[in-house]
Amino acid sequence: MESGVTYAKGFKASGVACGLKKNGNPDLAIVVCDRLASAAGLFTRNAVKGHSLMLAQQNVRGGYAQAVIINAGNANACLGSRGDEDALKMAALMAQRFGLAPQHVLTGSTGVIGKPLPIDRVSAGISMAVLSKQGGADAARAIMTTDTVKKQAEASFTINGCEVRIGGMAKGAGMIHPDMATMISVLTTDAAIDAQALQAALKEAADASYNRISIDGETSVCDQLLILASGASGCPAIKAGTADYTLFLDALKSVCITLARMLAADGEGATKLLTVTVKNARTQKDAQLISNAIATSPLCKTAAFGNDANWGRLLTAAGYSGAAFDPAKTDIYIGTVQVCSSGGGLDFDEAAALNELKQPEVVYTVDLREGSFSYTMWTCDFSLDYVRINADYRT
Repeated sequence: MESGVTYAKGFKASGVACGLKKNGNPDLAIVVCDRLASAAGLFTRNAVKGHSLMLAQQNVRGGYAQAVIINAGNANACLGSRGDEDALKMAALMAQRFGLAPQHVLTGSTGVIGKPLPIDRVSAGISMAVLSKQGGADAARAIMTTDTVKKQAEASFTINGCEVRIGGMAKGAGMIHPDMATMISVLTTDAAIDAQALQAALKEAADASYNRISIDGETSVCDQLLILASGASGCPAIKAGTADYTLFLDALKSVCITLARMLAADGEGATKLLTVTVKNARTQKDAQLISNAIATSPLCKTAAFGNDANWGRLLTAAGYSGAAFDPAKTDIYIGTVQVCSSGGGLDFDEAAALNELKQPEVVYTVDLREGSFSYTMWTCDFSLDYVRINADYRT
């Protein structure tokens, strides 16, 4: 059984219900390291930022942390000084309960914007939390909002026979788009690595994973990606630019990509995961622009929901993406079925294409046949349920 944020040595977690979610489900997640850990983070680029996020952003700059606390059901955002005060109270309550320094607590909140955080309920939740190595799954459930399943992943590698572990959890099903948008992820590792190297690795891993997913093209105010490194593995310290660092980075990417794909597959109302790959572009930027245009196109996403092999929508999205390419050279595939050759339609096997579109994961490939660069993004289809979920999210 995956243990997520408690897979690495030195970490315990808990997830409790303190009354922030209307349905009574767990809504407060706590992760604590048994020692002061190296820490790094990435945060939303939205100019509007939640108060809990801003405190985490401030605290992680010191390069060390020992705990993470995240509540769901309330974003603690757009509340002025009240929101700042509640974020500080949340960190102070955590510090008091577990014997930590408040500046070593990283805070997060997700949910409805503009409603004051019931800090008394958060306080009660902190008091009832019982940390354990088995608490990772409870923490992963507690951060869920419109997610339908918890998201956990883990990986390990060895340095001269010494095992290093990386684990993590994530949430997010709507308002997802590159640059950390309405997703929260907490990663833990027992590697010995300093904050500067950890930050560099986190950025590279995020660019290969979380910054390649889009649900609806929206970016929100509470998004953050945090990582703590306990050093409890007992393995030699990992230094940037070494072979050990490459092993660490590969394992970190593996965890992040697994979680990112889970986020995309569980998009609000989604019935399938869409993988959009653009290859043989003149530049990576061109490939990125086209894959992003297709991944965010409502027409491409609704066609996927309807199992419609409407490849013209893919080519149209490529055309308005801003990328430089020659449409007359472009080939398009739905799964293994080629539906477009040199910019023109083919008399393809409709039944075979329909079978590809009915799979849990649908792969769209756009081959520009002009260069050697490629880019992949993950998204999902748009169903009728997406509108239903978001039409009355607040009420």
